[in-house]
Amino acid sequence: MSNKNLAIKVESISKIYRIGIKESINENFGSLIFNFLRSPLKNYQKYRSLYKFDDIDSFGDPRAENNSSDIVWALRDVSFEVKHGEVLGIIGRNGAGKSTLLKILTKVTDPTRGRAEIRGRVSSLLEVGTGFHQELTGKENIYLNGTILGMRKKEIDNKFDQIVEFSGVEKFISTPVKRYSSGMRVRLAFSVAAFLEPEVLLIDEVLAVGDADFQKKCLNKMEEVGKAGRTVIFVSHNMPAITRLCDRVILLEEGKLAEDGPPHQVIKSYLNTNLGTTAAREWTDPATAPSSDIARLIAVRVRDIGGRIAEIIKIQLPFIVEMEYEVLKDGSALYPLFSFENEQGQCAFLTLDQDPAWQRCPRPKGRYVSTVHIPGNLLNEGMLFIGCGLLTMNPSNLEFGADAAVAFHVADSLTGSSSRGDYSRNMKGAVRPLLKWSTQYHPSTLEVSDIHND
Repeated sequence: MSNKNLAIKVESISKIYRIGIKESINENFGSLIFNFLRSPLKNYQKYRSLYKFDDIDSFGDPRAENNSSDIVWALRDVSFEVKHGEVLGIIGRNGAGKSTLLKILTKVTDPTRGRAEIRGRVSSLLEVGTGFHQELTGKENIYLNGTILGMRKKEIDNKFDQIVEFSGVEKFISTPVKRYSSGMRVRLAFSVAAFLEPEVLLIDEVLAVGDADFQKKCLNKMEEVGKAGRTVIFVSHNMPAITRLCDRVILLEEGKLAEDGPPHQVIKSYLNTNLGTTAAREWTDPATAPSSDIARLIAVRVRDIGGRIAEIIKIQLPFIVEMEYEVLKDGSALYPLFSFENEQGQCAFLTLDQDPAWQRCPRPKGRYVSTVHIPGNLLNEGMLFIGCGLLTMNPSNLEFGADAAVAFHVADSLTGSSSRGDYSRNMKGAVRPLLKWSTQYHPSTLEVSDIHND
């Protein structure tokens, strides 16, 4: 592929950390401003920003095994290319090296070995409030970020109102960002990153900090950015969002590039081999489990009608989904819910607990398992992702939530009793219910002779 068609080229990037040694990196605001002022031409260059890192040979070949207990390989010999206008997803377990890779691309940290090139004006959102000066107001930070991107004041003026409106922090735009909540910081940071029209947009999964409505707005905006022909790298654990937004996905495992290909193919590999049993997920550590002071999520499971954990459900058969959780405080009426999304990020349906025994009833402390029964011949074939949550009402509040908590496959065959019937081609839609049809037949009342006479 011609280099002119490439927005990003990564060659044999490796990153080593030594346990117990603090790395010296330019993460503080003063250092960033110093480097910016020292090399203004490079930072203002609008159409080509080229970042290169020299090989550092002190740790030897990253492809060789190293048994030293004080060395951690965050990345090992990772290479890939991204075309202009391509939307690339990066997935993998926690600790696989995703965030480290983005930090190298944005020069937050340097690689141990390897080289990366980025062509185009780059905007990134790696952590809550990244690039913000805590003492400056939201307005001042918008202009500061635009200046660092190489934009003129007039360009930023033209985008200012859109940024503020999208972020929803109008009332606080003249307040120092150190007084913002984490949610306010991430809303403003995303708005700045997306609306200042970078040619390359790098987004880590910081959107989990925002509320559900803002996350949806962000995904819609990222989809718009991708369709506008700008290059996007999106790191996320939200598989429906990855399939919806990305043209291509790479999978990182233990710092290595394990797979590179179409979203559905790579996500299927990730769920089936990387996570083990995808149809069941447990949160064993209360400190990291989705929770509030009222309740804590323990597990979500998909089971077949025999009660077994089920990775694959035949389209004609019913199955159940259960949520195990602990109520930590007496007195709240709680409403468990599940949302079902397909590989394209479409919501097939959402279901809220309708068990009459517990509706509007305050629940005492203890452990609960809420189960929903899904009939056969309802869902379309393919991969389904189940998110879960626990609501309290009056006022409405989400006590905990987990997007794409579990996943499973709905399987169909070309023969059988599903709604496919004799139709052998792909059937579109988030659901595929088997509905009752009827046909009334009325024979013609005209005689053949009457037709001839006419």
